[in-house]
Amino acid sequence: METGLNGKIVLVTGGAGGIGEAICKAFATEGSKVIVHYHSSLENATKIADEIQGFPIKADLTESSESDSMIDKIIEKYGQIDICIANAGFYPSESLPLWEIDIERWKNTISSNLDISVNTARSFLKHASRNNSGSIVFIGSTAGIYGESGHSDYAAAKGAITSGLLLSLKNEVSNFGNIRVNAVSPGWTVTPKKIEHGIDEELINRATATMSLKKLATPKDVANAVISISSDYISGHITGQVIEVAGGMEGRIV
Repeated sequence: METGLNGKIVLVTGGAGGIGEAICKAFATEGSKVIVHYHSSLENATKIADEIQGFPIKADLTESSESDSMIDKIIEKYGQIDICIANAGFYPSESLPLWEIDIERWKNTISSNLDISVNTARSFLKHASRNNSGSIVFIGSTAGIYGESGHSDYAAAKGAITSGLLLSLKNEVSNFGNIRVNAVSPGWTVTPKKIEHGIDEELINRATATMSLKKLATPKDVANAVISISSDYISGHITGQVIEVAGGMEGRIV
């Protein structure tokens, strides 16, 4: 199917991570010029950029000034940015109830998810509003839709991104022509990091208990959804929507 993404300038934040890498490669396959953002993963970002003839760029997106500078550098190099995938985020490894999550972890999780998405969107939409076109896709999580025991901080951040922030932004850009704002929310996805931490049959059975499709997603599943919702050819009349890539999940076992 024609996606119309050939030649598009695409920024993928957190492009050096498992899902981010799959998204970068999927856009490159469509002929897009991909900017691979990273914060600390220089080696992997450079490797991915070299493989797809893309461009690695470093920024601490918790700082709005660095987010603005990143966008300015990309425009200086390529002249524009057509699509922004706000994928960067942080998932705390330790599962704790809210009353055991100290204020430092809470602030760090909110900053490393909600704040960086806000800064990315602000910087990108400044550019998009001047050009009257653009597409931004937030990468959310089913944690923000169904909650996640032990990770209320992460769930709160992702829920804010794909509800209040998403719906407000799609209305705020409504006077600027063709700017679309959407989100893709993965459920359990088999990334290299999850494999490293260990995935056994009991965990898979628990994770898929409320899914119609009794399998975990792959990063490619998520990337394909991102390609579809980013494309004006395929999804040109879709905005303000959250696409779940979660096998028909209806809730969580608690």
